Amino acid sequence: MEDFDQVYAQYFSYVYKFALSLCGDEHTAEELTQETFFKALKNIDSFKGQSKISSWLCQIAKNTYYTNLKKEQKSDSIDSYDFVADINIEKQMADSQTAYEIHKVLHNLKEPYKEVFRLRTFADLSFNRIGTLFGKSETWARVTYYRAKTMIKERIR
Repeated sequence: MEDFDQVYAQYFSYVYKFALSLCGDEHTAEELTQETFFKALKNIDSFKGQSKISSWLCQIAKNTYYTNLKKEQKSDSIDSYDFVADINIEKQMADSQTAYEIHKVLHNLKEPYKEVFRLRTFADLSFNRIGTLFGKSETWARVTYYRAKTMIKERIR
């Protein structure tokens, strides 16, 4: 395996973007990324090489995020928000209030829809990479993203 400093330098940005897609907050994403690399270094012997290092690191980040989320036990209620009938989510994300409303809906989506939507929209990962991360096909990632987008549109109307 590569020297850990090289792994850190090579994958920090990738893991940070992934973490940011999970939590949507830069400060939290930085902390999550640091905690991910700390855990990876601590458990480097458990990496068997059966997956890509990036996938392993993102899995650690995801598990850490959900563990922290469970500890916080935040329960956000969804407020109904009246939007125009046909919503283009990507354009709506540019407006901060609308983005907040979408994040509230997104927070309550079930997996894998929530994560696939975040990876595509916020981390700008390709469908191929998303599919690989989940051990699925590119088509699976496309369909899952489309379904997540549809669910979000329905819930914010």
